[in-house]
Amino acid sequence: MLRKVLDLLKAPEQDSQPALTTELATAALLSEIIRADRHADERELKAYRDMLDARFNLTDEQIEALMEDGRETAEEAVDMVQFTQVLNERCDNEEKRAILKSLWEVAYADKEIAPIEEHTIRRIADLLHMPHSQFIKTKLDVTST
Repeated sequence: MLRKVLDLLKAPEQDSQPALTTELATAALLSEIIRADRHADERELKAYRDMLDARFNLTDEQIEALMEDGRETAEEAVDMVQFTQVLNERCDNEEKRAILKSLWEVAYADKEIAPIEEHTIRRIADLLHMPHSQFIKTKLDVTST
């Protein structure tokens, strides 16, 4: 009887979310930018899809699933540390810079950046240990075109 009670208490730990992949962590962060201003513009959603398609070698079905998983994972997350931690462990600075640029591209897809989007990208850049100069440079790279 005691063993069954202990097994029940251990079950939620075993059923916890699987380890995050680089793909899912990236998708969740991109989804955070779309959710930041509480308005999912079609241009932002297209940019989100395009960023995942360009970054990862996936089929259309896999990209759609990754977008949905990224959205759900972002909605369930308490903070963004779990996503940036995965990227810090698995990505070099150039890959993290590319992710930062992708965040700006999704935010600017509707040709404007809401203050909350910029703030969210700033927090992500900090969590990715990106210098402020890189934060500004990637923003200018995206908004100057």
